[in-house]
Amino acid sequence: MAHERGIEAEALFDELVAAVPIGAMGLMLQPYWSPGLRKPGPEAKGAVIGFGDVHTRAHLCRAILEGLAYALREGKEHIEARSGTAITQLRVCGGGSRSDAALQITADVFGLPSARPSVSETSGLGAAISAAVGLRLHGSHAAAVRAMTHVGRVFEPDAAASALYDGLYRRVYRRMYDRLQPLYAEIRRLTGYPPPAR
Repeated sequence: MAHERGIEAEALFDELVAAVPIGAMGLMLQPYWSPGLRKPGPEAKGAVIGFGDVHTRAHLCRAILEGLAYALREGKEHIEARSGTAITQLRVCGGGSRSDAALQITADVFGLPSARPSVSETSGLGAAISAAVGLRLHGSHAAAVRAMTHVGRVFEPDAAASALYDGLYRRVYRRMYDRLQPLYAEIRRLTGYPPPAR
């Protein structure tokens, strides 16, 4: 469909996400697809709760983006707690950074400005920076970074959206794993999946 319309695939997702309200009408996703060591533990699974007959694929698309943003916020809070340093600004790169909806949701969930770099594929840019320094096109990595990186569009958090997301994050998302953990353990016990780490 994106090819037929001559647009990026991310633009299709943005259209779907824009078609439903913030909070996806109560549909919540926790993206624990990969087990962790402590929290989530090795028994963890991804979860979707709140599904009802009003929900469409647009709601699920929005819930996925919101769930990913909640998980990133959770990681930010762990980093801040361990380092004692507050994170005050966000840079989003990779494929997801091409989605305006993803960047706005990220800004709203974090309550922080969310910036898109002028180059979305920053792994390649990092390699180019190192190559430029190696070829002596720039005198240092710091000089190369200053010359070769630029912030693109910045998405500012919306106060009302941030307040709603904060409530959903604190009162629902953060409680999901602890409530579902015994069920994940039962799934693992009954099915053998995921197998114990070796």
